[in-house]
Parts: sequence; structure tokens; C-alpha cells
Amino acid sequence: MDKRILIPTDFSKNALNAIRYALNLYKEIKCEFYFLNVFRLYSYNTDNLYIPEPGSGQYEAAKKNSEEEFIKLLDILELHHDNSKHVYHTISTYNFLSEALSQTIAEKDIDLVVMGTQGTTGATGVIFGTNTVQTMEKIRECPVLAIPETIRFSSLKEIVFPTDYMSVFKRKELKYLIEISKLHNVSIKILYIAKNSELNEKQINNQKLLEAILSDVSYSFHTLSKKNVADGITTFVESRNSDMIAFINKKHVFFNNIFSKPLVKEIGYKATIPILALH
Repeated sequence: MDKRILIPTDFSKNALNAIRYALNLYKEIKCEFYFLNVFRLYSYNTDNLYIPEPGSGQYEAAKKNSEEEFIKLLDILELHHDNSKHVYHTISTYNFLSEALSQTIAEKDIDLVVMGTQGTTGATGVIFGTNTVQTMEKIRECPVLAIPETIRFSSLKEIVFPTDYMSVFKRKELKYLIEISKLHNVSIKILYIAKNSELNEKQINNQKLLEAILSDVSYSFHTLSKKNVADGITTFVESRNSDMIAFINKKHVFFNNIFSKPLVKEIGYKATIPILALH
């Protein structure tokens, strides 16, 4: 198989939408999809010292329910996404989501995590739920692609790549951005939110390096005068009806400034698009 993709699911509509998006995004690629359900026992919580063991009644009932939901999910996918290039695996586990993700990424040599932005408990108007934000922040082993529930996959025309040119670019960090660009013939729009109109020597050198790395794909440079980076990205994406935002998640500060909950509320529910966090 060319690619191994991990998709956590709580069997919500949002999770199903993320699965469908991933299946369409990589429909021409041989892929193994690992669907992960972290089931919970509602009589237990994280404050309890006692952890339910496999074999106990409640544990086995919860696991069985997860497995039965997977049967329904695979039936749905068989009806609408019959692709000989794709192979499906299911994993039911009792764990914390972040730990289950990290464990599966290591054990299955996962290339990419795809997930919805809300779960069954998602509040109206809150686009990036706690699990999504934490996953995009904590998972460093591979890229994470987050899909809003309102987004349906269609032909991609452009991906916005915001940068301040202050960090040295590495080819391996941009691997999946380039891959998607080639796979769907998508143009990459490199966006610099200008605090100073002129780039310094370090920024110019990093820009030239980025040009070299992206030499095999379509790209263009854009500059926007905005004091606030988040506002600038939002303005640019909305004005162009862009299809995806991709960014290198190196610094926690940069992540928090751009994808914090206040920004999500600012963007608005209907304006959100898929976010690809690269590492």
C-alpha cells in the first residue's frame, strides 16, 4: 500500500464526513484506512483510580457496541465508496484519544491522521472542538488534517500556506502539501501577513528555499497588510473561496494565535475550511 491513514471516529455525522473526505481525497492512491474508535465506560471517569479491565461486563458491552457500530459504518462505505485501491481496518479500544492515536500511529506506521472537527457532543458554532485542537497540537509524528462538518469534498483549486518566512523550510515537512498539490493539480498560495513591507535577509533566503522545494508544483506568493495574522488569513481565504489551509506547526505560539477558539468564533461557522497541520 502507498499510504496508511488513521481516522478516529465516534460514529457521528461529522466523523463520517471526515472519512468520506479522506476517501475522496486519496481515491486514486492505494491506501489502508485505519478507523479508530475510543469507546468510553460512562460509569467511570478520569478521576476514578479504578480502571475497568477487559473481560468485565461493562467493558465487554462497550467494546461490543463499538464493534457493532463499525459493522454499520463499513456497510455504509461499501455502498458509496467501493474502491479496490482502498483497504479498511477497524480498531476498538478503551483509552484516552491522544494515547490511542499515538499508539496506533507507531504500531501501524501511519502517514496521516484525518479527523472531523466536532464529535457527538459538539456545540453549535464551535468549529474546532477540544479533541481536534489537542490532536493537532499534540500529535507530532505525522500531519493531521481536520475537516469541518459542513465541508463536502469537491475538486480543489487552491491551498493557502501562511508563513512568516522566519523558519528554515524542510522538504519532509512539506511532503504532504506537495503530494496533495500534485494529486489534484492544486495551486499553493503562499501568504505572508506583512508587519513590515520589506523582507529581511533571513526571510528572503527562506523564501528562495521555499521556491526550490515547491519547484515541481504550481505556487504563487501573496502579501497582505494586516496587524493580526488570524484576521489576515481569514480575509484572504474568504475573499478567494480557498479550499484548504496548510501550515507548519512548529511553534505553539503560532498555533495558538491562529487556531484558538476565539479565532474559530471570529471566522464563523460557514466560512471554515479543512486545516492541514504539517510537522
